[in-house]
Amino acid sequence: MADPVRITFLGGLGEIGRNCACIEVEDRLLLLDCGLMFPDLDMLGIDLVLPDFSYLRDSADRIVGCVATHGHEDHIGGLSFLLREMSFPVYGSELTLGLARNRIEEAGLLGRTRLNPLADYERVEIGPFDCEFIPVAHSVPQGFATVIRTEQGVILHSGDFKLDLTPVDGRTTDLGCLGAISENEGVRLLLADSTNADAPGYAASEKSVGRVLYNLMHAHEGRRVITTCFASHIHRIQQIADAAVSFGRTVAPLGISMRKNLRLARDMGALRIPDHAIADVEDVSDMEPGRVCVISTGSQGEPLSALALLAANENRFLKITPDDTVIISSHPIPGNEANIGKVIDGLTRLGADVVHSGTDDVHATGHAKQEDLKMLHSIVRPDWFVPVHGEYRHLSKHARIARLMGTPADRVIIAEDGDQLVLDDDGLRIAGRVPAGYLYVDGTVGDVGHGVLRDRRVLSEEGMVVVVVGVDVATRSIISGPEIITRGWVFAPEAEGLLEEATERVRRAVQDAFDHDAVDIETLQRHVRRAAGAFVNERTRRRPMILPVVLET
Repeated sequence: MADPVRITFLGGLGEIGRNCACIEVEDRLLLLDCGLMFPDLDMLGIDLVLPDFSYLRDSADRIVGCVATHGHEDHIGGLSFLLREMSFPVYGSELTLGLARNRIEEAGLLGRTRLNPLADYERVEIGPFDCEFIPVAHSVPQGFATVIRTEQGVILHSGDFKLDLTPVDGRTTDLGCLGAISENEGVRLLLADSTNADAPGYAASEKSVGRVLYNLMHAHEGRRVITTCFASHIHRIQQIADAAVSFGRTVAPLGISMRKNLRLARDMGALRIPDHAIADVEDVSDMEPGRVCVISTGSQGEPLSALALLAANENRFLKITPDDTVIISSHPIPGNEANIGKVIDGLTRLGADVVHSGTDDVHATGHAKQEDLKMLHSIVRPDWFVPVHGEYRHLSKHARIARLMGTPADRVIIAEDGDQLVLDDDGLRIAGRVPAGYLYVDGTVGDVGHGVLRDRRVLSEEGMVVVVVGVDVATRSIISGPEIITRGWVFAPEAEGLLEEATERVRRAVQDAFDHDAVDIETLQRHVRRAAGAFVNERTRRRPMILPVVLET
């Protein structure tokens, strides 16, 4: 009997982001990606969201490495947090490792890992895992599909991919190689990108955006052009630069990650911009507006990004004027629409002409759409299929596509975060669950839980009431107060009568507690909280946070 393979999903199945899975063979564990997710609007004060690392923490001595499929933050952004707790090597393309290195080095953790660069089609053994890396096209260069050969057959993980026949760097998704593996060895299990499974048609080529950018540079000659896209979208940066240089503009990167990634990609040969066509953003204000093209971070409206600061007129390098054209060359990640709308409003208020994906075709997706996915399934013809990378609706649509393309319905499994699958001689099945909740990052790791978020939500929606009472336990009497301090419940100067009533209600509650021999501080605090909360709810039908402070004198 061949050794079974265990596949555990720690993130990326049910949301966009936090992509992280592990493959286990012979009691050894191989990670596929370790990403992060940007917070939803209701995650107040949260900077980032990570996978729950509990399962990996318990298996730290079994981890033989992590394969980083490509350089996006939702696939590599969690490495600098996981490496704080354990040590393992990371494998990926040269550019992917360069992007990951930036974050790991910032965290001071390079000593806890070894970065192993991989070439297209390279085949390496990572512990007991026989891995081969097939090139795929995506919105960041040098992405891989990963072929893992096991005693249970070939497991193929598509990575994030699209079928772009004319990519900017000429590096296409090699369907021929995947077809040869399918024909000669067979694919026992396919794990494939589902992000655009609900989008009909084919994904447009990245080069189609280049034509639009060229036309926009022509239409806005004489005006200063400020563009924004993901700092990791090297192909988009290349096309922005090509369009700018063709009209005699100088390119100036704005934002720390944009400057770092532009330098990294140029050093690796993944980005081709002549030296004479690059300038420091500090020098832009002295240049003729029609000769400038700024490439900025902040395409998702992140509050402290370079573009958001421009929209708020708080960027220390540039000030928006009516002679500026701003091109937002991206599409909103779900949940970021409000932030982007706010940035567009701010830029427009300052007089800029704003171009975005709702007005012009300035963005092309990096993920396969329905017809592309059908093509992949027709070539790979897997025995078993599990859709990955997407919200549940995307996974469900991709499962439907797989069934349409001939995979039997009972061999298509829709898994979710925390599901643990076993592939053995009998087939594939869900065999259990592991912890896979959200790990919230607010400055440091792990100091924010659901309880803290709930408290923040209450404070933002209902406000806070602090009740301070000084008591003498020996004489069972109130020495000072009660004093009521409120923020966000009522405006104290306009609600004196209401606050006096609340004060009297709390005074009676404390005296009643004394009359029933309640003299310990915790019991008195409960009486204060109960009395204040009941009064507030009765009179205002609101439920602010009640903080009782009982001081013993």
